Amino acid sequence: MTAHDRFHPNVPSVDQSDRRVPRNLRQSGSTPVEMLISTRVRKSPFWHLSIEAGCWRATVYNRMYHPRGYVKPEHGGAMAEYDALVNRVTMWNVAVERQIRVRGPDAEAFVNRVITRDATKIAPMRGKYTILCNEKGGILNDPVLLRLDRDEFWFSISDSDLQLWLEGVNVGLGHDVEIAELDVATVQIQGPLSEDLMEDLFGEDVRELEYYELMEAEISGCPVVISQTGFSGEKGYEIYLRDASLHAEALWYAVLGKGARFGLRVIAPAHHRRIAAGILSWGQDMDAETSPFQVNLDYQVPRRKDADYIGRAALEAQRAEIDAGRYPFKLKLAGLRMGGAPITDYAPDFWLVTTPEGARVGYVTSPWWSPELGCNIGLAHVPPEMTGIGTELRVQLPETLAEVSGQPVAAEVVDVPFRPSAHPSAREQARAAGRDWAG
Repeated sequence: MTAHDRFHPNVPSVDQSDRRVPRNLRQSGSTPVEMLISTRVRKSPFWHLSIEAGCWRATVYNRMYHPRGYVKPEHGGAMAEYDALVNRVTMWNVAVERQIRVRGPDAEAFVNRVITRDATKIAPMRGKYTILCNEKGGILNDPVLLRLDRDEFWFSISDSDLQLWLEGVNVGLGHDVEIAELDVATVQIQGPLSEDLMEDLFGEDVRELEYYELMEAEISGCPVVISQTGFSGEKGYEIYLRDASLHAEALWYAVLGKGARFGLRVIAPAHHRRIAAGILSWGQDMDAETSPFQVNLDYQVPRRKDADYIGRAALEAQRAEIDAGRYPFKLKLAGLRMGGAPITDYAPDFWLVTTPEGARVGYVTSPWWSPELGCNIGLAHVPPEMTGIGTELRVQLPETLAEVSGQPVAAEVVDVPFRPSAHPSAREQARAAGRDWAG
C-alpha cells in the first residue's frame, strides 16, 4: 500500500473503478448540525403527529421529512424502539413511501417493461417486491408493487425520483397510461402483536390475508388499502390511507387508541431489524450503479420472461459472465459478524473493511448490534473473492466503538439473513426447497 493509498481521504485501495461516481468513503464522522425545516422539503400529513409522538430527529427521504428517532438516547434510544418491535407492536410513519400510480389500458404492458419480474403474474389485489433497472442493469428503485386492479398499479417507492423516470420512459414508449403521485400516506404496523391489533382495527378478515395480499377497508370512516408487508422481518402490515391530507389524524388516533392495550409504541423504521433480516435499503446498500447480482437480488432477474424489459440485455450479459465463472464486478455484498462495542445507532460513515494484514478493501453499508446474536452485524461491500463464508476480515470502527484504540475489530463473513424472519425471503425459500433461487 502506498502512502497515497493510505492517506487519500477517499481510499483508492477500495476498488470502485467500475463506478462513475464512487461512494464517498471519507471518514468524516457525525455531523452535529441542526436540520433546516423549510418549504423546500415536504412535510407528510403525519409529520405533526410524529412530532406529537416524540420524534426528536429526522432525515430527508423522497424529498420529504422522515422521522428517524422517538426515544431519546438517555431513555434507551433506538434499542428501546427495537425492544418494542420484537416483543410487542409498533407504528411507523412511512409516508415517505410515495405512491406512484400507473393506470390505464396499457398499465400491465408498461409495468412489465419497467420491472425485471413478470408483471403479468401479479394478480389484482396482490403485491410483489420488485426492482427497476436502467439500461446498464443498475438498480433505480426497489418498490413494493401493488396491483389494485387489472389496469391499476401502485409503486410504493424507495428514495429516488421514480415518477420522473417513469414519465420520461413513457415519452418514448407512448403507452396509454396515466402516471401520477397519489394523495396516499402510509403507516406500518410491525411486531408479533400486529395481527391482533389489526384485527381490532379492521375485523377478523385481516387474519386471512396472505403475505403480499391486499384488501380494501375503512378506519374511522376513512378508506384504506391494507397489505401484509413490511420492512422489519417481523410479522407486519402496511396501511395505505387514501385522501391522506384530509384523514391523517383520524387514522393516527384510531391506531393509537386501539393499540394502547397491546403496548403500541410509535417508532422509527427499524433498520436494526431489517439488517438482521437481510432486507436492503436503497441508497445505502445499493443504488443506480449497483447490479442486482452484486447484492443477492439474483432472483429478481428471471432466466425466462417473455416480454422485454429495460436493462435486460445488460443483466443477461452479466449473468452469462457469472455462469462462466467470471465475476464482472469489483465488489459484492456480504454479511459480517463484527467485534467492537455495541453499535446502537445509525453509522454516519461507510466504515472501512480491511484484510487481516491491514489492506483497505471494502466498506460497511449497514451495521447494527444484534441482541439475539450478542454481537455487531452488518452488510458490507468487499471483493468477491472475500465473500466466502468464514472469511476473516477487519472493520475500522470509530474510536468510541473500537476494542483497542486505533485498531480495527475482527469480522467474519457469515450467511444472510442473520436471524430468521416471520416471512422468509425468496432466496431463503428457494434455498430451503433446494431450488436455484437465481432462476
